[in-house]
Amino acid sequence: VLPERLQRREAERQQGVERQRQKKEAQVVKEEQSEFFVAAFSREREAVEALLTVGSLEEAAARLQGLQKLLTESVRFLAPYEVRQGQEAVARLQGDLAARRQQLQPKKKFAFRALKKEAPPGSEPRPAEPARPAAAAATPGPGPAEGEAGGPPLCGFSRAEDEELELGPAELLQRDVVLSELRGCRVRLRGNANTLRVRDCRGCTVLCGPVSTSVLVDGCSDCLLVLACQQLRTHRTRDSRFYVQVTSRAVIEGCTKVSFAPYTWSYPGMERDFESSGLDRNRNNWKLVDDFDWLATDKPSPNWSLIPEQERISCWD
Repeated sequence: VLPERLQRREAERQQGVERQRQKKEAQVVKEEQSEFFVAAFSREREAVEALLTVGSLEEAAARLQGLQKLLTESVRFLAPYEVRQGQEAVARLQGDLAARRQQLQPKKKFAFRALKKEAPPGSEPRPAEPARPAAAAATPGPGPAEGEAGGPPLCGFSRAEDEELELGPAELLQRDVVLSELRGCRVRLRGNANTLRVRDCRGCTVLCGPVSTSVLVDGCSDCLLVLACQQLRTHRTRDSRFYVQVTSRAVIEGCTKVSFAPYTWSYPGMERDFESSGLDRNRNNWKLVDDFDWLATDKPSPNWSLIPEQERISCWD
């Protein structure tokens, strides 16, 4: 009979062997899944690119949504660099699709403008309407952000300060929205946008309805962002809080002191907007965040945190 000490050592050795075997099997499965994903993703990406060149834009949009879904469902077994490559490819195709749609929009026909009527003698001139911040053709900052199509944004606000800004369902429906260089503004986006870009904003609150595809937050600080989307990417952002409904894992890069909580905003007609967006309301990965600047697997990233439940905002009006 072996002494107890030797028996214990042998048991520990057997356990170690079993752990190594399970780890090796899991790695093989992961590699097989990754290979399948790369082949399927490449095939679908090429199909979308072909449709954008000569084909139906509606079919291209549908297949692009399927490509995004494939990426979202595969992030659990993909390496971070594979996730990043996939996200960049999807963002590029989204920009190409938006550019093609804009290119194919019919040009406005020439029409004579009505002559301005002369005011009757003695009548008071009509007071000028107050100027509003630039909307629906906002001027972005220098150069497009990552994943953003070139040219002016189709809809959004730019360079406003201490303003209450709002867009509704008719203005947002499947549009690409840009918020840039805002200071101390409160923005309400009630409706279903296609994409959202928030760039170089300071001290702002952004309340946004469901976005069908991706949201990019870049170069912001001291902001409060309430977002629902398939994919959330945050770059060069600090001291900001996110309340999110996201179907894939959120990604941060170059960020510090950002925190996350589940999406809690609501407004009349939101359910209809979620239906048109295609987002799954029952799937929310709000606390699954990939920090591309933090490679350690045994320690949590110091760059992001979860907002304690007792500190979360539930009423936004």
